[in-house]
Amino acid sequence: MEIIGIRFRQVGKIYYFDPCGQTIPQGTPVIVETVRGVEYGTTVISNRNVENVEIPVKKIIRIATETDIRQEELNREREKSAVDLCIEKIKEHGLDMHLVDVEITFDLNKIIFYFTSDGRVDFRELVKSLASVFRMRIELRQIGVRDEAKVLNGMGICGRTLCCATFLDEFQPVSIKMAKDQGMSLNPTKISGVCGRLMCCLKYEEETYEYLNRNLPLIGDWVNAPDGDGEVLSVNVLRQLAKVAVKKGKDESTVIIYPIDKIKVLAHEPPAKPCDHNANACNTCNGCGKKAKESAANTESSTDNATSEKEKQPQRGYQNKKEDKAQHDRHDKKDDKAQHERQNKKDDKTQRERPNKRNYVPRKRS
Repeated sequence: MEIIGIRFRQVGKIYYFDPCGQTIPQGTPVIVETVRGVEYGTTVISNRNVENVEIPVKKIIRIATETDIRQEELNREREKSAVDLCIEKIKEHGLDMHLVDVEITFDLNKIIFYFTSDGRVDFRELVKSLASVFRMRIELRQIGVRDEAKVLNGMGICGRTLCCATFLDEFQPVSIKMAKDQGMSLNPTKISGVCGRLMCCLKYEEETYEYLNRNLPLIGDWVNAPDGDGEVLSVNVLRQLAKVAVKKGKDESTVIIYPIDKIKVLAHEPPAKPCDHNANACNTCNGCGKKAKESAANTESSTDNATSEKEKQPQRGYQNKKEDKAQHDRHDKKDDKAQHERQNKKDDKTQRERPNKRNYVPRKRS
């Protein structure tokens, strides 16, 4: 299937349409029908054949004529005047919102106002006021700060125009982990863009840093170097170098920089200092192991004592439960017997007070 790519805004998403058998070069203005109505767009991808198209592709209406081009220029002028009018209406209604951009469709069927706000805004009265002036469908759409920077454009800290307003079609997710992987300062003023969010350029080199960090040792790792074992002090990701403090004596070390392929990680922490077989030299160690063995033996003996005490407790508990059950049974039997006797006495008293219906003879009236 043959398709072409069309963009409706200067730096916006590319949409694909069927050229209807026409050869349309790049940069040609065309008129197409979208969900928002008839729109004016520019071809950014010329004719291209693709296979297995799952989404149905709409056909273009026509290549834009001189009349269509003049109509589009007139719509741009109307958008500028609509911005000033909308700002006045916002001030009249006292709404907490900032107007960013206005867009009018090619067929003058709808006008869209893009704005930013810290929270939700009740703009129903504003819509009524705008509809009475423009006599077309009104749509107010709230956008984020990144979209605002994309529309307004500006200069980044690198001295160039913003990437989002130059060539980025869509925003990619950016996280603080990317700044950590690239060894950047976590100061918000250093890694934030004009919009106040993390800079989009952190995403550009993330894959490269992820690949280079795979072979790097961590800071604090104990490694084997050509001049001896030592601890990693710092690493250089791009140059693939590691600064190692190599042990030269008991308390002496030398800092040497090695390529990553010249060292080998032995452990993620330096080994403990030996205590020279002196039991009073330290409390715990990984050197001679004397204290470690003593602590292990003490732990084992305390564990055995705790286990024996624990084994005795269930027997006493079981005996106590057995005695409690027997005592409870005796109380239940005693209570049942007393209740049965009270019920019998109550029945006998009721029987004596109740008259005998068989022997009862009504008294004759005189």
